[in-house]
Amino acid sequence: MNYWPFLGIAVVVIGFVLRFNPVIVVFAALITTGLSALLSPIELLAAIGTAFLKTRSLPLILFLPLAIIGLLERHGLKQQAQQLITRIKSATVGRLLITYLAVRELSAALGLTSLGGHPQMVRPLIAPMAEALAEQQTKLTEAQRERVKALAAATDNVGLFFGEDVFVAFGAVVLMHTVLVESGIAVDPLHIALWGLPTAFAAFVLHSVRLYRFDRQLTRSRR
Repeated sequence: MNYWPFLGIAVVVIGFVLRFNPVIVVFAALITTGLSALLSPIELLAAIGTAFLKTRSLPLILFLPLAIIGLLERHGLKQQAQQLITRIKSATVGRLLITYLAVRELSAALGLTSLGGHPQMVRPLIAPMAEALAEQQTKLTEAQRERVKALAAATDNVGLFFGEDVFVAFGAVVLMHTVLVESGIAVDPLHIALWGLPTAFAAFVLHSVRLYRFDRQLTRSRR
């Protein structure tokens, strides 16, 4: 097996750590992987063209929901969400995000990864609601406001990333099963998915503690 094409992964990691332009990083990883696999320039271009033809309808799938969400925001989706959440007397930023984390992680574990997401859920709903609750808890500084938005986005990331590892048909689970079988290790994909449960639970607990501590910080700053 030729392991040199995995250099593309290293290029992606290094590029993102150094905060280079994502498009340039991905393109550099593509070139690195193609050359490491001993593809000629013509073969590399042919592979890129084939991949483009297979995914040319993807922009429509991505941009159509964004247009719908933009239309809803224009007609007051953000304001309605904020008014709704502030009517719940016991709601706080931490409790809201912990609840969303649980829903996001459980739905991802069932394979329903499209139920959340930054453009369709965090930006129009979760972040504005969290911001409204934070304003009720204390007079927000600009740094605290940005922190609330960052935690809302991070909550979605944590829930999706660790929840989908429990789904047996998730691509990473299938990939691990394939690699193990090719290496002569017989393993059931269900067992691989189930071993993702401890990690998912630990991620939920750790991130919930972070959210709880941030809640306490907001309460103390009000005093």
